[in-house]
Amino acid sequence: MILENIKNELPKNAMISDISYEGSEIILYTQNKKFFTDSTDLIKSIVNKVKKRIEVRADPTIIADEEKTVEIIRETVPKEAGIKDIYFEPEFAKVVIHAEKPGLVIGKNGETLLAIKEKTFWTPDIKRAPVIDSDVIRSVRKMLHKEAGYRKKFLNKLGEKIYSPGKEVEWIRATALGAYREVGRSCTLLQTPNTKVLLDCGLSVSMLSSKPFPYLDAPEFNIQNLDAVILSHAHLDHCGVLPFLYEWGYRGPLYCTRPTRDLSVLLQLDYLQICQRENKKALYTSKGIEEAVKHCVPLEYGEVTDIAPDMRLTFQNAGHLLGSATTHIHIGDGLYNVLYSGDMKYQRTKLFERASTDYARAETVIIEATYGTDGSTMPTHREGEIELVRHVKKVIERGGRVIIPAFAVGRSQDIIAILAETDIQVPIYLDGMLWDATAIHTAYPEFMSRGIQNLILHKGNNPFVDPRLKGIGSQKEREQIFETSEPCVVLATSGMLMGGPAVEYLQRFAAEEKNMLLFVGYQAEGTMGRRIQKGWKSVQLENGRTIELNLEIATVSGLGGHSEQNELLQFINDLRARPKKILTNHGDNSACVDLARRIHKTFKIESMAPKNLETIRLK
Repeated sequence: MILENIKNELPKNAMISDISYEGSEIILYTQNKKFFTDSTDLIKSIVNKVKKRIEVRADPTIIADEEKTVEIIRETVPKEAGIKDIYFEPEFAKVVIHAEKPGLVIGKNGETLLAIKEKTFWTPDIKRAPVIDSDVIRSVRKMLHKEAGYRKKFLNKLGEKIYSPGKEVEWIRATALGAYREVGRSCTLLQTPNTKVLLDCGLSVSMLSSKPFPYLDAPEFNIQNLDAVILSHAHLDHCGVLPFLYEWGYRGPLYCTRPTRDLSVLLQLDYLQICQRENKKALYTSKGIEEAVKHCVPLEYGEVTDIAPDMRLTFQNAGHLLGSATTHIHIGDGLYNVLYSGDMKYQRTKLFERASTDYARAETVIIEATYGTDGSTMPTHREGEIELVRHVKKVIERGGRVIIPAFAVGRSQDIIAILAETDIQVPIYLDGMLWDATAIHTAYPEFMSRGIQNLILHKGNNPFVDPRLKGIGSQKEREQIFETSEPCVVLATSGMLMGGPAVEYLQRFAAEEKNMLLFVGYQAEGTMGRRIQKGWKSVQLENGRTIELNLEIATVSGLGGHSEQNELLQFINDLRARPKKILTNHGDNSACVDLARRIHKTFKIESMAPKNLETIRLK
C-alpha cells in the first residue's frame, strides 16, 4: 500500500500525526516544527521513488493563533501586494491569502512564503484577487471556504478510490453522447474495465433542437457508475448540463481549470435567469451549480494528476477561451493515451497562445471540426484585428456609434484587448454579462498569452481596466447613453441578437446611417443576427415591433476561437508522436466527414466521423 511505503521512508522523529489523501495528493501532518520547515529535500526524494505528489503540513497542535497569524502576514508581506482578504481553513491547516499581486506575497525565490510558514506553521494558499470586483469569484471562494470540512472528506474518499487496486485494462471504448456530426451538447463517455469518465456535458446551441441535452439515456451511460467528469472549457455547449448530473445524484469529481470553474458558474447562472425570464423550465437549479463547485478539483496547465486507478489526466492550453484546455488521458501503465481537443485554436491570438501540442503520446485524438470543411478559410486573427479597428475608427470619425453584439465570455475580452491598444478616444461601454466576465479575466492573467501577461504583470498596463471602459449595470445608465449623441463603442449581449441589451441598442441606433452594427462572431441560422447578415433591411422583435435598419452593417472575420481545416491538420502534424486513430466531432455532418477524409488522405491515419450513440473500441 502506497501510504505504508511512504511511512517507511520517513525518519522516526518526523512525528507524523496523520497521513491522508486529498484527491491524488498525499498529505503528511507533522507535530515536528523542524520537519515541517526543513523536509523539502527528503520529500522530493520520496516523491521520486513513489511517483506521487506529497505535501507536508503542520498538525493543528503546533500552528499559531489565527489572530496572531494575520498580524505576522501583514507585517511580512509588502503593502504593495494589495492583500484583500485573509481567512483560515483549519481542516487543511491552510491560510488563504487573496492579493492583487500574488508574486509579492510569495517573494523572491519564495522567501516571503517561507517566512510565513516558519513563523506561523500554517501552509499559505495564495490566490489572485480580481482587479475588478467579481461577485462570482467571491461567491465561489466563499462557498469553498464554507464547505472545507465536506471537501476534506470528499477528497479523502476520492484519493482512496484513485489508489484502490484496479482490473487489468483489456479494452478502451469511447461512446458518442453528443456533438458528433453536430455542434452543441458536447459529451463523450470514455470507458475501461475499471473506469467511466465523461468528457464535457453540454447543451445544444441549435434553436431547432428538440433534444437540447446529450444522450444520457443511452444504455452505455449509468450515472451510478460514473467516476469523473472532465470539463474542457466554460461555454454552455460543453458545461451547460453539468449541474443536472449533480442534481441527478452524481457526487464524483469535476476536473477543470480554475477560470473554467468560475466562468461556468457565471454562464450557468445566466442560463437559469434566461429560463426564468422566458418562462421556460430549466434543467437544474442553483443547487446543482453549487454541488458542481463543491466537487470541483481544479488543475493547472501541465499538472499531471491521477483520476482513477488506471487513468492520469493532464490539461494544456487550448487557445480557445480563458482556461480552455486540451485534455490528455494516460490509460494504464504506459498502455494507451487519448487526447481530446475540446474547442481549440491553433493560432496565436491577442489573448492566448496557440493550442499546445506538448504531449509525448496520443494514440487516439478526438478533434473538433467546427470549420473542418474542405476549402474553409478565414483571415488570420491579426487581419481580423486590423479590420475591426478600421471599421471602428471610420464610424467614430463620422460621429457615429458602433454596436458590437458579442458573446460575454471570450470574444468580448479579445475585442477589449484589441481596442485598448488603439488611440481611439471614445467611451467603450460593456453591457450585459460582459463586465462580470471581464472581472473574472482579471483574476487569471497566467492563463493568457505571454503578451497580455507582460502587459498586466510587468508593465502595469492592464487592458481590462482601461479608463475608456465603462460598465453598464442598469436601465438608467443605458438611458443616459441613448440621450447623448456622442460617438462611442458598445459591446453588448447577446452575440446573435436573440434578446439581451444588444437588441435595445439596435432599436435606438438603427435609424442613423452614421452608426454601425458590427458582427464579430458566428450568427446561427434562424437568429436575428443571421437575417441581418443576409441583408434584411427590417426585422421584427419578439414584441411585434419592426425595426428599419438604416445604419451600416459590417462583419469582421478571423476573431473566432476555432481553427480552420489547414490549422487542424497542422495541429495533428505538430504532435510529438503520430496518432493511430482520429475521431472528429463538434462540426456539422460535412465538416466532420471532410476533416476525417482529409486527415486520412494526408497522414494515412485511421480516421472516423462517428455519429451520436456510436461506440468505438480504441484498444
